[in-house]
Amino acid sequence: MTIKKARFLLSQSAYGSFPQQGMQEIAMAGKSNVGKSSLINSLTRNSKLARTSSEPGKTRLINYYAINEEFLLVDLPGYGFARAPKSEQDRWARMIEGYLTGSQNLRHVFHLVDIRHAPTREDQMMTEYLRHYDIPFTVVATKADKLSKAQRSRSIPVICRTLVVQPWEILTYSSEDLTGREALLEKIESILTPAAPEEN
Repeated sequence: MTIKKARFLLSQSAYGSFPQQGMQEIAMAGKSNVGKSSLINSLTRNSKLARTSSEPGKTRLINYYAINEEFLLVDLPGYGFARAPKSEQDRWARMIEGYLTGSQNLRHVFHLVDIRHAPTREDQMMTEYLRHYDIPFTVVATKADKLSKAQRSRSIPVICRTLVVQPWEILTYSSEDLTGREALLEKIESILTPAAPEEN
């Protein structure tokens, strides 16, 4: 897949209908500061598309991005930001759950985890949630450039054991050196189903 065009579409504080609804959707889920926005920017080669910040908890809305006018990338609020008030954490959780259970066009979730650390209990809960609702997902281990190849090879089994996934079900990714970008684009292409031909 080649991304030729990417644009911000809209933000929502709670999942609901919107005028451009109907395109297939692929969502990004993960802890605060795991690199969802950076991944979207590097994937689309547009450093200004999604707002990034070194401060966790900046993505507080559901953000939609139209890709090639063919499908939507959906950036969900980060979870697990301990310094956020409990009421705010609960609101983000309701927002994420509302989207995941409400979207009729969701095809897949990329579940981002930081390759440098063992997945947290919140990460485990996310995979359990996705399995419970039978939502297809792929684990994406971000910030791969921060580790050597030998360190990555030691980190992957930890992620596998914690999230109960197989090594071949994990994609490693770096928004800095673009490790894994082509593999992720190929995965997206395999996820998207061809549009049904219009009847005459």
